[in-house]
Amino acid sequence: MKRHSAALAGVIGALLLAIAPASAQEWPARPVKIIAPFAPGGSADTLGRIIAEQLSEAFKQQFFVENKPGAGGVVGSQQAAHGEPDGYTFVISGIASHVIAPIINANTGYDPVKDFTHVAYLGGPPIVMVVNPKLGVKTLADLIAYQKKQGVALTYASPGAGTNGHLVAEYFAKKTGMAVEHVPYRGAAPGITDVVAGHLVFGSMTWTTASGHIQAGTVLPLAVSSNERLPDFPNVPTLKELGYPELVCTTWFSLSGPPGIPAPIVEKLNREVVKAMQSAPVQKRLALDQILTEPMDPAQFTTFVADEVARWRPISQNAGFATH
Repeated sequence: MKRHSAALAGVIGALLLAIAPASAQEWPARPVKIIAPFAPGGSADTLGRIIAEQLSEAFKQQFFVENKPGAGGVVGSQQAAHGEPDGYTFVISGIASHVIAPIINANTGYDPVKDFTHVAYLGGPPIVMVVNPKLGVKTLADLIAYQKKQGVALTYASPGAGTNGHLVAEYFAKKTGMAVEHVPYRGAAPGITDVVAGHLVFGSMTWTTASGHIQAGTVLPLAVSSNERLPDFPNVPTLKELGYPELVCTTWFSLSGPPGIPAPIVEKLNREVVKAMQSAPVQKRLALDQILTEPMDPAQFTTFVADEVARWRPISQNAGFATH
């Protein structure tokens, strides 16, 4: 009886091994969903649609974006974390949802490393702090002086609680003693609209979201979180040169899925994502929004996520809103 059971187990195991590679070879056999966990118009949505278009062409199968905004990217990320690991559901992951949110909120419902299959790094733009030009503020020093003169907390927009824009603004405010009142949005696009309308004093969000308004002159950039000044905007100082080197960062985004996606599918998808992101048409498109990318294989990218969690935890604690 034991021999029979062992033989049966061996047959089942062999069948499973035979089926897995075949499934990977046939993948994708139907449309693939990419969840963008922020509102349309922001960096996550932009990158999601760029990569969906490229992958649809590469695999001759539809990759489509579904926006699931809420809680700084947590709502859409939760959906992906609990999805089937069959290679048909992915999420535009990133620093907001997979680094900052789990640090400042113990109830996200997922571990940023263990509860996902991290497929590929996409890239991201720096954070920019902007004001309405009518305010008369031209520098960060002016903004601090303006707050002291007003004697009330300055309202500011971010793409949501726990996003990189939120963290940068709160850290800066704490370091300078500037009183602020955070107004989180479900994505940066509606937030910057309210800055342009004069409903809020300033905004802290990705360059991608702000770039059109910056070029149109409807908002004024005060500082950017890139390591060096942006070549196309040499008059905008960096937070680093203003004395905040710890805030050198990009709001990076990536492609992840539920835990347990078969390695052949992950590797196949990673190769095509890297190829797409390095292609001339995509690089030209990314340059418009100052989005920088870097090729990483799945193992390198997973290590990168873990390293980012370790990097931002003390910064979050210093800013005063890390919960654990």
